[in-house]
Amino acid sequence: MDEFQRCFIIHRRLHGESSLILNIFSELYGCMTLISKGVRVRKRSNLKGILQPFTPLLLCWSGNFGSLKTLIQAEPISIGLPLSGINLYSAMYINELIGRLLMQEVAMPGLFYNYLSVLTKLAQEDNPEPALRCFELELLSAIGYGVNFLYCEETGFPINPNMLYRYSSQKGFIISIIKDDATFLGNELLLMNKRQFITKEQLRVAKRFTRIALKPHIGNKPLKSRELFFRKNLSHRSVKE
Repeated sequence: MDEFQRCFIIHRRLHGESSLILNIFSELYGCMTLISKGVRVRKRSNLKGILQPFTPLLLCWSGNFGSLKTLIQAEPISIGLPLSGINLYSAMYINELIGRLLMQEVAMPGLFYNYLSVLTKLAQEDNPEPALRCFELELLSAIGYGVNFLYCEETGFPINPNMLYRYSSQKGFIISIIKDDATFLGNELLLMNKRQFITKEQLRVAKRFTRIALKPHIGNKPLKSRELFFRKNLSHRSVKE
């Protein structure tokens, strides 16, 4: 592959004494793993500074389908997006979702655009929650688990705003007579279909739903971004106390 591709680095780790392993999300090739050989030696230190998460990049690599690719060249499209505090942890969370849920070398240009959009919003807005919820729903659609918020899968009838519905990852929404954490009012579903996350209650409901919908795909292994966020919060509270 001798052409530059638009990419973001999702995760990077040390390899040997001088190299880096890069997990990337590319516009036309999806998620891939590259090795950047010798990047940690002094003569290539400028490249090491470029190969960072949340920096829009143009990358060129070599290698066959399904194999570990070798990075040939890298150029930044722009400086890294200004992320800090809870918005930085939110961006790390998005990267973890991509790393866990997407298959290798499956092109998802639409989701790549959604990823660029959510990072831009996280860099610009104080509250990360609306952007996170929208991206989570787009990610579910991209992996084949898009949610129909408009119709009851059991009856085929349109969602009634005043009725209670239970979500099943296999069936979608079905009518329920018991209210618990897995049930939602029809009106809440209709607002989620519109991606209307304005009030605190709407955001709370959307977060409860995406947690339920994503859990089967994330697995039981804890998300590192959540652990870091909670650890940082606890440390901050202890200092204040």
